[in-house]
Amino acid sequence: MTITEKQTPFVIGVNLNLIYIVAELGFGFSTNSMALIADASHNFSDVLGLLVAWLAVWLSQKAPTAKRTYGYKSASILAALFNAVFLLIAIGGIITEAIQRLNQPATPHGWTVISVALLGVIVNGVTTFLFVHGQKEDLNIKGAFMHMAADTGVSLGVVVTGFIMLATDWTWLDPVVSLVIAVIILIGTWGLLRGAINLALNGVPNNVDLAAITKCIASQPSVSKVHDLHVWAIGTSDNALSVHLVRDTTENNDCFLNDLDQQLRTHYNIQHITIQVEYGDCQQLGNVENSI
Repeated sequence: MTITEKQTPFVIGVNLNLIYIVAELGFGFSTNSMALIADASHNFSDVLGLLVAWLAVWLSQKAPTAKRTYGYKSASILAALFNAVFLLIAIGGIITEAIQRLNQPATPHGWTVISVALLGVIVNGVTTFLFVHGQKEDLNIKGAFMHMAADTGVSLGVVVTGFIMLATDWTWLDPVVSLVIAVIILIGTWGLLRGAINLALNGVPNNVDLAAITKCIASQPSVSKVHDLHVWAIGTSDNALSVHLVRDTTENNDCFLNDLDQQLRTHYNIQHITIQVEYGDCQQLGNVENSI
């Protein structure tokens, strides 16, 4: 498989996290730390999330076929939805463990656990940074970003509370910080989940201003009416539009369509455009539509 520029962050992120997991398991078994072993398992689930997002990116770049004329671009929507649900499950695990620790306070973090968690902050922080720019425009990339940002937050929480607990023996601080982190992750994940469900249901993408598009089309010279305007996502970074519009002239129709197409692509984040031009000379069409 040829690695493209869009796939490079996934290659780096997956390999960094696999190395970190091996280190966690090594220190976990050598120090008999169940916390490190459990966290290694959690981090492996995040690697799985990265792999799912990476697979979606790879599929979305495959050429269209006779059976799938848009290719596999919608795989990125499914990946975003999967990662949102996956994150919710992880949040549930964090909250459950935090409640258990409130009832049965843990002993302060040892220096080994703190050191490994600090390494986790670096590894997860670097991986998160790789997806900072892409997550603003691609919901699938945002899913990967959220996974790694969540892990960075958890590792940072372990480091900070570890130092405080070593100095104060405030065993209640660890589960409280875990609950705070879980709430912060939940807020971000909720937006990811809503966005993924919206795209899966062919809703108007959040990065598309439907009112502005309608105004743009309606304000074109010779356009007297706009109807059946639809905008939906065929992938987390590809939007499609179809519209019927009525013109009062047939002149320069090709130039008119080309200019409108360029405006929609350039200013409104639309990649696939279908425009049907009508001239208002078929009354039967309106009667048929009204009878449906």
